[in-house]
Amino acid sequence: LVAYALGITNIDPIRYNLLFERFLNPDRISLPDIDIDFCYEGRDNVIRYVADKYGKENVTQIITFGQMKARAVIRDVGRAMDIPYGEVDRIAKMVPPVLNITIDEAMKQSREMRELAKRDHAVNDLLGVARSLEGLTRHASTHAAGVVISNRPLVEYLPLYKGQKDDAVTTQYAMKDVESIGLVKFDFLGLKTLTVIDKAVKLIKDNSGVDIDIDRIALDDVDTYRLVSDGDTVGVFQLESSGMKDLLCKLRPGKFEDLMAAVALYRPGPLQSGMVDEFIKRKNGELSITYELPKLKDILESTYGVIVYQEQVMEIAKVLASYAPGDADVLRKAMGKKLPDDMVEQRARFLDGAEKNKVPKRSAEKIFDLMALFAGYGFNKSHSAAYALISYQTAYLKAHYPVEFMTALLTSDMADTDKVIKYINECKGRGIEVLPPNVNESDRDFTVVDGRIRFGLAAIKNVGYSAIDDILAVREDGGFDSLIDFLERVDSRKVNRKVVESLIKCGAFDTSGAKRSQLMAVLDKAMSIAQSLQRSRQGGQVTIFDAMGVGGGAPTIELPGIDEWPEQEKLQYEKDALGFFITGHPLEKHSELLGIYSTADTEGLKEGVETEDGDCIIGGVVAGMREIKTKRGDMMVFVTVEDLKGHIEVIVFADLYKKCGDVLKSQEPILIRGKVERGEKTTRLLAYEVCLLSSADKEMSRKTHIMLDTREVGVEALDRLSEILSSSGGRSPVFLHMLNGDEEVVIALPERFNAAPSKAMLNSLAAVGSGVEVRFS
Repeated sequence: LVAYALGITNIDPIRYNLLFERFLNPDRISLPDIDIDFCYEGRDNVIRYVADKYGKENVTQIITFGQMKARAVIRDVGRAMDIPYGEVDRIAKMVPPVLNITIDEAMKQSREMRELAKRDHAVNDLLGVARSLEGLTRHASTHAAGVVISNRPLVEYLPLYKGQKDDAVTTQYAMKDVESIGLVKFDFLGLKTLTVIDKAVKLIKDNSGVDIDIDRIALDDVDTYRLVSDGDTVGVFQLESSGMKDLLCKLRPGKFEDLMAAVALYRPGPLQSGMVDEFIKRKNGELSITYELPKLKDILESTYGVIVYQEQVMEIAKVLASYAPGDADVLRKAMGKKLPDDMVEQRARFLDGAEKNKVPKRSAEKIFDLMALFAGYGFNKSHSAAYALISYQTAYLKAHYPVEFMTALLTSDMADTDKVIKYINECKGRGIEVLPPNVNESDRDFTVVDGRIRFGLAAIKNVGYSAIDDILAVREDGGFDSLIDFLERVDSRKVNRKVVESLIKCGAFDTSGAKRSQLMAVLDKAMSIAQSLQRSRQGGQVTIFDAMGVGGGAPTIELPGIDEWPEQEKLQYEKDALGFFITGHPLEKHSELLGIYSTADTEGLKEGVETEDGDCIIGGVVAGMREIKTKRGDMMVFVTVEDLKGHIEVIVFADLYKKCGDVLKSQEPILIRGKVERGEKTTRLLAYEVCLLSSADKEMSRKTHIMLDTREVGVEALDRLSEILSSSGGRSPVFLHMLNGDEEVVIALPERFNAAPSKAMLNSLAAVGSGVEVRFS
């Protein structure tokens, strides 16, 4: 309540029944873990503030030690033993992506790794050395969030460490040791979403004059809940994964408590236990909401009778068994951590307390067992409420001010190519035009211009902040009429050739009326003239107009009469300058064909969308290749494949690379069939099959499923299907699904009916009748 009154938190603890004893109570020996989220851009200011307030000698950041864990130690030892990177990387990737797994545990879980170590002495030696070094400290760095604040100079409590590269001072003790000697650790976290909200609110004021107090918006806005319930949550804090979108579409939140519950429920435990399905059915009226005792209604009503939060377990214990607040937290901890000895003691105590409160023994036993079941999945309600509020605020901004919200998102993530692509696609889907960079209109960040989003100069490669500051300062005296006007006015030491080249290639000079190819053709000449004239003017010799012989008119340079670059080349230059395509995409004209053959896209794979047996087909263009020589002397390749949603790395081993090398180097759209490999931080594809998209109907096999509603389709339709499939001449096995209400019979057709999935075939099948539907797998 004090934190709320002081504005430290914006969540009313009384309204949402947030229990302070879940955070700190007399029975809790350990200090609380204090996490504070700040606007990403303001975090350093906060650290400076506490240093000034409490004394620089009393405040410092905490050290963290990087350990040689399983994958890292294999890579380090492999490098020292001179084993080719590709081979070492392949071995390291065999370690299952399990937190804190050891090499010994990896050997038990990975048959591939065991067999490789048995048959290859070099690998066995590598793993042997790696085992002996595993767990050792590899390097020291600064903890991402941890700050310690002391009442006296820190040197009186613990040793300090000064890094070699900068003046940053940290503790020599790691986080747990800092706490164990009695100092308090604070986590000062930079949360990018708070930066997005701040930028969006400022953009809204600048563009529409509306001054939004984001902490006072109504929490019952219909449009916000409609957006969330539709799963329209790209860019919305905590709610944008595909799994969460599915949950929201089923749950259809209609009040703030529903959003709190969604944040708490979207975790592996509740999802796997069936608890989420029960919650959704109760919320949507498919299951009746019942309470074992009337006293439980006030505690569980907001979650439809399901125990979702740890605080609900504590409240039940207080109300039914007269637990003191601190004791209720001890019970919650015993249940959450499933401590057997403590549970026996707590059960007896709960039943005894319930009996004194005249609760029937059978009901008390049932309720205790329910608490024990759900407590293992229970979530901290205060955490849920705080996160749900940020989720709501971002959803509110997206629902009411989509242009400003998407502009803020793009600015905050401009360094993350995949996110920029995702947000630009989101803008296109919402009918928001994203304009390319423009030297006369673009600011440093993305901006709003007449309901459209203008690209920021900081998003262009090779264009640094000093160059941007100079361009913007010069532009205050008027826009740039031409390339030569631009070059003559800016500081060539800051705005060098690389900067100007990137500006031309991404289209920032398009408004001058000149073609990009023309500007590139005269760039060197124009720069030479501009620099020469700048030097002369600085020496007080001549003015630029005198030198150009134009007698006071605007300086010009003759442009060659050449055609614009071909579309493919123009788009590639755009991508070189921005990291992605902006005015078009080489795959757009192939989107229909990609929809037929692809079973996944890069965004879905990175989000963890499951595919059948981990296999999938993706389509895209090759954005980069890195060849590696294997131990046998063959070449394998790591390929960066880009589709309309982002990028993914594809590994093509030597045997397949020999067959498909020309395809990968062709610059044409391709299809890749492979197995998804998920690491700790990355998702990659191990390729089995590669072919050109244009020849997919001949080379890429897929299963074709034709769904027939027998109530609508007659014998004539079957004859027509037979004709179409017989003349298709492809490799895709065809399965007929004969549907009659809830009944389904599947027939695998003979090979002579194998199909070649194509737009023409789909159109022919669609023309058969309304009872025909085609799917692929």
